[in-house]
Amino acid sequence: MSIRYLHLDVFAATPGGGNHLGVVTDATGWSDARMQAFARWTNLVETTFLLPPSQPGASYRVRIFTPHKEIPFAGHPSIGSAHAVLLCGLAAPKDGVLWQECGAGVLPIRIEGSGADRQLLLKSPHATVEKTGLDAHPLLPAALGGIGLGVLPPAYVAGGRHWWLAECADEAALRHWQPDHSAIGALAHATDSLGLCVFARSSHPDYQLVVRAFPAGVGIVEDPASGAANGLIAAYIAHAEPHGHLARGYMVSQGREIGHDASLAVRIDGDAVWIGGRTNTIIDGTLHWNGAA
Repeated sequence: MSIRYLHLDVFAATPGGGNHLGVVTDATGWSDARMQAFARWTNLVETTFLLPPSQPGASYRVRIFTPHKEIPFAGHPSIGSAHAVLLCGLAAPKDGVLWQECGAGVLPIRIEGSGADRQLLLKSPHATVEKTGLDAHPLLPAALGGIGLGVLPPAYVAGGRHWWLAECADEAALRHWQPDHSAIGALAHATDSLGLCVFARSSHPDYQLVVRAFPAGVGIVEDPASGAANGLIAAYIAHAEPHGHLARGYMVSQGREIGHDASLAVRIDGDAVWIGGRTNTIIDGTLHWNGAA
């Protein structure tokens, strides 16, 4: 049986600037092995598989696979999957919200606007700042080698995933930084984290934060658009600077250093952090897959 398959451009500021995502719109009857085999074949950072919900109140269910394993949650696959659900008419929002069932639970995705201007915003899992300071781990200074630190101390933050976060003192320095990827990988594997995410404040009129993410823990050198990591950054900023000018939300630029141009919207409402943006449908076709059963 043929299945509708989408290839999406998630969090794009300009066409082709976002993060790739493949979406199998109906994975009913697919085994774990079949999903993994197809995700390995697409070789995208993540491929998602849509299913009917199994939890009360959920609009749909999504399973998220990297080429190597299934993961419980990630930001751009969640936003892209919600876009696919709306595009294909698989579920209707209730009061402007879709409820996505995934490995991290049932999470709301808010719909803002319509048509080409539509943005989808995911409520990030609750975040906890577990450690702070350059001395939080012996391998952290090497992972941050060559970068000047900003106002906030480096932090180890949990929320759906674990990331090391660090503020850089200068946007230009962050954009031109040549990180030691082996050192970041050693830190990620030693701490069972995704890796290191570095951010810098900006005075640009279109964005207030620049972000670079290095998820070496899952074998990715640099991520062009990181929904989950940006959720943790927002939670850390709101925790550390509750009355600062970023504490209610801001715009993020990410990915230009690797040839992308992503734009992520951050909304902070008390303890709730929403991360989102626009998604472009690049390929809308029919899937014929006879891989692993």
